[in-house]
Amino acid sequence: MEATPHTSPVATHEETATAHSSGVHDRGLLAIAIFKMAKSAFFFCVGMGAIHLLHKDLGDEVLKLAKILHRDPESRIVTLVLEKVDLVDAHRLRQLGIGTFAYSALALTEGIGLLLERTWAEFLTLALTLSFVPWEIYELIRHATWIKAGLFAINLAVLGYLVWLLERKGTFDKVRQKGFSAG
Repeated sequence: MEATPHTSPVATHEETATAHSSGVHDRGLLAIAIFKMAKSAFFFCVGMGAIHLLHKDLGDEVLKLAKILHRDPESRIVTLVLEKVDLVDAHRLRQLGIGTFAYSALALTEGIGLLLERTWAEFLTLALTLSFVPWEIYELIRHATWIKAGLFAINLAVLGYLVWLLERKGTFDKVRQKGFSAG
């Protein structure tokens, strides 16, 4: 929306509803929705991989992968992976598959809700993203990597944008006025 001397650069609720009905989406929510749906697809594939590996010798699968990637089976990294894979049994692999499918479904729910610009999805995404911040800080302190720092920065940007958006729309004020009572 272009600012003129008589208008505000911030869209009102009615303007947002009109823009939404005309097919114009909030670009920030669209970017977050696409990110969430990509994350959903990734975790769905991880879950499929875990299910695919059920009842297989994981050590043999690691050695096959090492051969495909032209890695020496005696190398330090392959040996380390083989040691870790020996700790994973069929029950744990099944748990991993179920957990990643559940997380995939949750991320897909967030993504679709944000794509449809639903307030409940904004709050769900805000709450879930916020719930991971302590763990991400712990991981960064324990062993910082550029990937962890980048993911943490993305999550902080998502949090900041959602708080800004909900505040701009006046949603926090509406929630405070109504309260959280169920009846």
